[in-house]
Amino acid sequence: MEYHFDEVNNRLGTYCTQWDYIEDRFGEKDLLPFSISDTDFKIPKPITEKIVDVAKHEIYGYTRWNHYDFKGAISQYFDRRFTTQIKEDWVMYSPSVMYSIAVLIRMFSEEGEKVVSFNPMYDAFFNVVEANHRQLVSHHLQKVDGDFLIDFELLDQQLSDAKILLLCSPHNPTGRIWTEKELKQLIALCKKHQVKIISDEIHMDMQLKSRVHQPILKYVTDYEELYLVSSCSKTLNVPGLIGSYLIVPQDWVREEFLVQTRKRDFLNSASIFGMYATMVGYTQCDDYVDQLVDYIRENMRLVAEFIKTELPDFQFKMPDGTYLAWIDARNVPFTSEQIQDALIHIGKVAIMKGEIYGINGEKYLRLNCGCPKAKLIEGLHRFKKAMDYLYEMEETKG
Repeated sequence: MEYHFDEVNNRLGTYCTQWDYIEDRFGEKDLLPFSISDTDFKIPKPITEKIVDVAKHEIYGYTRWNHYDFKGAISQYFDRRFTTQIKEDWVMYSPSVMYSIAVLIRMFSEEGEKVVSFNPMYDAFFNVVEANHRQLVSHHLQKVDGDFLIDFELLDQQLSDAKILLLCSPHNPTGRIWTEKELKQLIALCKKHQVKIISDEIHMDMQLKSRVHQPILKYVTDYEELYLVSSCSKTLNVPGLIGSYLIVPQDWVREEFLVQTRKRDFLNSASIFGMYATMVGYTQCDDYVDQLVDYIRENMRLVAEFIKTELPDFQFKMPDGTYLAWIDARNVPFTSEQIQDALIHIGKVAIMKGEIYGINGEKYLRLNCGCPKAKLIEGLHRFKKAMDYLYEMEETKG
């Protein structure tokens, strides 16, 4: 099936976080948004058709996820797309990836104990660690020749008294896909210090360059304390249907997770639409995934060329993965606040500032490229309009 990602879809008036509630984050209405990481694309046709069929049934009762159709769809997807063997019994349903991470953090550590994660980091990671009264240890990734690297000597020290490594793979916001060598080094250090790894792999399908995503559970024979959390929601644009999964090799962890969901939080029933989206998405929509990746790759090339020719003080290189452009503004002769003010009030465009993702994101911008080219081009021109204004004002002062 051929998909048309160039199609412009009006999301206003749909209670959409990115479009209808942009003022919440940027303080102003009517901005062109490139913020929260969902996409502006219609979902795969097979999912739509299944949702319509389910809706026509007109009964939405309590729903079980613990069956072959759900767990098998996920295990087969990992085998087919990532040559990673997952036992069906390891697969569990969860309402969201961040819920899974929160529960696992509470299971694997006590209040005050340390959780290590890479900075800059997905902003929800700060809250999930600190609001659960754990101590966040930030490992600052180092930018070298446009790539973001781990300092393994420093990481060894940081892990020595930690309980958990909270990994984002591929990494949000830098878009880094970790190599097999890097993952093996991470796992070896965590094994050395008996640190559990929780790996958020929600961006795993977006592989834009030569590096291939390696699920953390590909290495479970090297170290058994590996836990993968993910969802089809980023790739297939179905977060509003609610549903994710975690893959847990350890029997006791699965049992305790079920105690938490069934007896403490009373999340006994799956979202019927989210469950079907996962099953259909992971069995019938590979063509959508492949075409989407190609489209995002072209969007990233467009951004790279525009910045090179029109905004040369900025630096940007296509990331390994994700649909998030991590743009370096450190050589730009304006503060982050000046840039944001111009983007919002002159360009009327909403692009996330890097400081949201930690101190190591200072003077970066994160631009969501999961949109039709027409929107992206308009956004880039608004970006340039804002920067032209700043440069003109600077010249006037001079």
